[in-house]
Amino acid sequence: MLRFSAIIIFLIFFLTLTIPLLIIEWIIDKFNPQLRRKTSNAIVKWGFRCCLFLAGTKVTTIGLENIPEDQAVLFVGNHRSYFDILLLSQYVKGPISFLSKKEMLRYPLMCHWMRRIDCTFIDRSDIKQGLKTILANIELLKDGVSVSVFPEGTRNKTDQLLLPFHDGSFKMAEKSKCPIVVITYNNTRNIFEAHMPRVEKQHVIMEFSKPFYMADLAPEDRRHIGKYVCNILTETHEKNKELV
Repeated sequence: MLRFSAIIIFLIFFLTLTIPLLIIEWIIDKFNPQLRRKTSNAIVKWGFRCCLFLAGTKVTTIGLENIPEDQAVLFVGNHRSYFDILLLSQYVKGPISFLSKKEMLRYPLMCHWMRRIDCTFIDRSDIKQGLKTILANIELLKDGVSVSVFPEGTRNKTDQLLLPFHDGSFKMAEKSKCPIVVITYNNTRNIFEAHMPRVEKQHVIMEFSKPFYMADLAPEDRRHIGKYVCNILTETHEKNKELV
């Protein structure tokens, strides 16, 4: 419980003490949105880095060289833990936003920082609103902001490796013509979700696949893009099991 308590205390102090920074970032955004993206991302990534340190998480990364540095990327991965988001943020050099569930809007200050790094919030029960969110992310990608999505739509709390995919997420890459990088997480669930509310020191494996473009895939793979990505995740996850 000590790690969990330390993270909660840190988050309370972080969210409270950075209220003036939220105001400053709001002002910066009025005059220089690109600068706001850079500074807001730096602040949030620092906060995430502190949480990972307090959790005692050791990370082995594979394929970091596969992350394009000169353009926005659609990152797609399996989702077993809140820590998936914290981990990814540490390895993307440019600005990155996350496609989140609308329920995250319930958390004050946290949702404000999420907005500052251009996170979008989707209501999957509202088709019209969901389409607007997808279009907003396409514009972000075109504007040079990488986007992370979890096509399962929620954290996987089952014993299965993957939940059914929502293929609509891949439209972002198709319409923006950006590359897709698949991220396979091994062992993130054991940091917290497997034994809540305890946070335990764990060794996590993250592998970044080689980037690919929707336009370069065979027609059959484009039609069944969810299955194509699931195969990458399944094969990679099985390969890295012994490394944990």
